[in-house]
Amino acid sequence: MPKISVIVPVYKVEKFLPKCLESLINQTLKDIEIICINDGSPDNSLKILEEYAKKDSRIKIINQKNAGPSVARNKGMAAASGEYIGFVDSDDWIDSDFYEKLYAAAKKYDADIAAAGIIKSKRFKGNINYLNFETIECTEDTYKKYILCNIPDKCYIWNKIYRTSEMKKQNLQFVPDIYYEDMPFSCEALLYLKKLVVVPGTFYYYNRLNSNSIVKTTSKSKKKKSDSDYADKKVFEIFDKNNINIEHHYDLKKYKLFGITLLKIKYFKTRRECKLFNIIKFNLPNRRKNTLIDK
Repeated sequence: MPKISVIVPVYKVEKFLPKCLESLINQTLKDIEIICINDGSPDNSLKILEEYAKKDSRIKIINQKNAGPSVARNKGMAAASGEYIGFVDSDDWIDSDFYEKLYAAAKKYDADIAAAGIIKSKRFKGNINYLNFETIECTEDTYKKYILCNIPDKCYIWNKIYRTSEMKKQNLQFVPDIYYEDMPFSCEALLYLKKLVVVPGTFYYYNRLNSNSIVKTTSKSKKKKSDSDYADKKVFEIFDKNNINIEHHYDLKKYKLFGITLLKIKYFKTRRECKLFNIIKFNLPNRRKNTLIDK
């Protein structure tokens, strides 16, 4: 049994895929399997996968007709044989000791989930830390798990590993054919998998330079807006059903002119977090009732 099964959905990423695969095959933790799901990619991604699979027997390729990342990840989970499961998007990359540190911490603390920091790579702003854990911390408290992982604001799946047996026991799956599929999945994983450990000193690099990413190429689609609303609804249903009332609950309002977002307002229980032109950030008291919290 491999220590970790890494699941990589692949679609139209020929420019970025080699860097992703290099970061995986050069992990200091060698006992991993790399399950790449070719999601009907029309470019040279499959050819790149086949070239790497010839060089490294740990790479397994699953081909499917284009069905989206949710179906690809579900198929990868079904094929996974590792003790833990990790997810990497095929235009991203990870530090060489990423899985070694996460696995060591998960085993030491008998954790069902181990989480690392995230660095966003942007062309004009350099590298920006999303989550940067400074010390190891372990908890079984759902409230604390959500706070540590900044849920629901940062519902990321790929900076973590998950105990495979618990994933299958809880029958955790991604909802097919929607964008933002990681939001409800992340909330359910942190809710149902018992213990979380956060691990400093290693990072997942989230690539914001890929102009062909699903989110960017569908940024103005009606489906994206509909799926965003659906994902938000599912997340808050999870919170409400399990009586999880934390400061991270918020309503989000956007005010646009000619398709450009001028102002974002997050309504928390006691304050309003405002962002003007996505640059200037300030807080104001919240004078309205937040129906998601103050029922």
